[in-house]
Amino acid sequence: MSRATGTRPHAADSHDLIRVHGARVNNLKDVSIEIPKRRLTVFTGVSGSGKSSLVFNTIAAESQRLINETYSAFVQGFMPTLARPEVDVLEGLTTAIIVDQQRMGGDTRSTVGTATDANAMLRILFSRLGTPHIGPPSAYSFNTASVKASGAITVERGNKETVKATFNRTGGMCTECEGRGTVSDIDLTQLYDDSKSLAEGAFTIPGWKSDSFWTVRVYAESGLLDPDKPIAKYTEKEMQDFLYREPTKVKVEGVNLTYEGLIPKIQKSFLSKDKDSLQPHIRAFVERAVTFTTCPACEGTRLSEGARSSKIAGISIADACAMQTSDLAAWIRGLDEPSVAPLLTALGQTLDSFVEIGLGYLALDRPAGTLSGGEAQRVKMIRHLGSSLTDTTYVFDEPTAGLHPHDIQRMNNLLLRLRDKGNTVLVVEHKPETIAVADHVVDLGPGAGAAGGTVCFEGTVEGLRASDTVTGRHFDDRAALKDSVREPTGALEVRGASANNLRGVDVDIPLGVLTVVTGVAGSGKSSLIHGSVAGRDGVVTVDQSAIRGSRRSNPATYTGLLDPVRKAFAKANGVKPGLFSANSEGACPTCNGAGVVFTDLAMMAGVATVCEECEGKRFQASVLEYRLGGRDISEVLAMSVAEAEEFFGAGDAHTPAAHRVLERLVDVGLGYLGLGQPLTTLSGGERQRLKLATHMGEKGGVYVLDEPTTGLHLADVEQLLGLLDRLVDSGKSVVVIEHHQAVMAHADWIIDLGPGAGHDGGTLVFEGTPADLVAARSTLTGEHLAQYVGA
Repeated sequence: MSRATGTRPHAADSHDLIRVHGARVNNLKDVSIEIPKRRLTVFTGVSGSGKSSLVFNTIAAESQRLINETYSAFVQGFMPTLARPEVDVLEGLTTAIIVDQQRMGGDTRSTVGTATDANAMLRILFSRLGTPHIGPPSAYSFNTASVKASGAITVERGNKETVKATFNRTGGMCTECEGRGTVSDIDLTQLYDDSKSLAEGAFTIPGWKSDSFWTVRVYAESGLLDPDKPIAKYTEKEMQDFLYREPTKVKVEGVNLTYEGLIPKIQKSFLSKDKDSLQPHIRAFVERAVTFTTCPACEGTRLSEGARSSKIAGISIADACAMQTSDLAAWIRGLDEPSVAPLLTALGQTLDSFVEIGLGYLALDRPAGTLSGGEAQRVKMIRHLGSSLTDTTYVFDEPTAGLHPHDIQRMNNLLLRLRDKGNTVLVVEHKPETIAVADHVVDLGPGAGAAGGTVCFEGTVEGLRASDTVTGRHFDDRAALKDSVREPTGALEVRGASANNLRGVDVDIPLGVLTVVTGVAGSGKSSLIHGSVAGRDGVVTVDQSAIRGSRRSNPATYTGLLDPVRKAFAKANGVKPGLFSANSEGACPTCNGAGVVFTDLAMMAGVATVCEECEGKRFQASVLEYRLGGRDISEVLAMSVAEAEEFFGAGDAHTPAAHRVLERLVDVGLGYLGLGQPLTTLSGGERQRLKLATHMGEKGGVYVLDEPTTGLHLADVEQLLGLLDRLVDSGKSVVVIEHHQAVMAHADWIIDLGPGAGHDGGTLVFEGTPADLVAARSTLTGEHLAQYVGA
């Protein structure tokens, strides 16, 4: 009932819509829509149609920018600077809380417990109840080192007097591994060639170029080492200085620099970051050069002996963090201690949220960097579930990513619960099960990239079903079970797999067929495949780790396409290939090959203006005079993948090496991408398919794909199945970790793990054909697949 004065509603109750007019971010073409507040609105459309541009880069970005502007200039200086999105009018915005699929923490010390504040509450609990009492909450923190200091201080109090003071802080960090849980042993032969001198280029570390001031030259010209002496002939003192010297100020060509031993420098540069967050070539180097073993002092718990000795009811904080959260929640509920009752209630609610959201199988000591995109997103949701805030806008990016059909209903209930508390919920989603519960649907398209960016449909789910949009036509698509399945040509044997929660699993993964590994989230699928199959000879793994790249990186540089293109240009014009790189000799000197000039405005959003010298083309004018097939290099980078495939496929520009890469990009459905489009503008689904296209060029007999349908529209799943078929028919074996029923139905063989998650999973509950799984209905996957195919 609206509060009315007479019969007229109050003016404050009339703001029931978020109005967007003339949105032009990325590929959006003057989009104008009205979104109802306090409702669940789902945004659909093929991958690359502009959903994220509208929801995240326009609505949520402007809301966050306006909130940031309410803080003082001093505070804004510490916050990310956001420019106003390209949009004419945005009205009716409320505070936006973004829950996206960005991977969590690249730091090795970041865990599920530290990311959710559960660890902070546990530390307070142990500092109050733990026996023996060892100190304040910091004494139980593996991120806090113990510090002792003493000395004289001058106190200015009437007469100045010097007094002696001591300072102690008790931390819980293990001194051996510095709170990382692992210690590293570095293979020196991978860092340098000791038969060479520094002047001869002894270092074999990626990115360490001989002319670099900060790396190679600081060693060669420090005055501490003889640059012309082979490393093998160093004296004991020289070797000590070279490998372990403490940071020392040195002058190189009149510039003050810090010289530091090679081992601590490598540890800071490469080993302080989470291995999964490193660029592929750096990660390969770290895997070659460094052996990680569980810290013998703390047995991998990251904590000092004192922190491990303090216990509550026989459980230490290390034991508590190693429990899966569903068990820890039960243990917390069993503690009856009135003095800390509010803390126990708050901690219990946080841990119950883990279970409610389908993450009861996670332990608090799980490194945050090892979570999948879907798990990371759900961990971020935890702090919002019990929130008392209303009239806020929650923005979700595919919240069902990584969820088994069994768990999707639970996620839907959470979204509806947030809405029912009076919030506006905006969801970018492809799964029909989630689209079906929406109050309002906005369908973008009709195509991807330049062919998208318009609103094709706006209205109810029934209206979407009846519409003639791509989403409407495919909404009720259901893949059928195959009439006949392929016969395997051999098998990959896995014996006694026991990584994480696996319980000695024995399984034969058939070769020469399409195998789908399934099971609820946390059942052990990734542990089985990444722990026992990936890494074997001939196995190519395409996982969900993020693509690392700056705004200078694009599909052409990432896939290696630019190398043959540069060589073709160089050969046709009789010049050096380096001229055709915007990151090298051919770069426009004004913008350094970026195409835009950035002006930093401190706490206000920086301004990017198109470079006047090269007009955004990124190259020197002289380079653009060189042509191949009638096009210059900037025109080639402006092409779409499909155009470039045609261009390099025949005629004067015929370049077989470039054409092969482009064919693979078209195969994975990325024909609409621009070759020079920055990687930072790609959606999650586009990035994974770009990775898949790159790996398809590798020589390997077995392909392992981790949820390739993430970010794929219903219409694109069909194209993906065709691609998987072509891979198998060309003689490859394809193993897919997947929850999408269309992929399960299309499989030749299914391996189902379960029956539950965490310690309720980790066993093989079914292996056989999809038809047998549907007929047996003996597992959760079997029941949902039978329902899906209408059996």
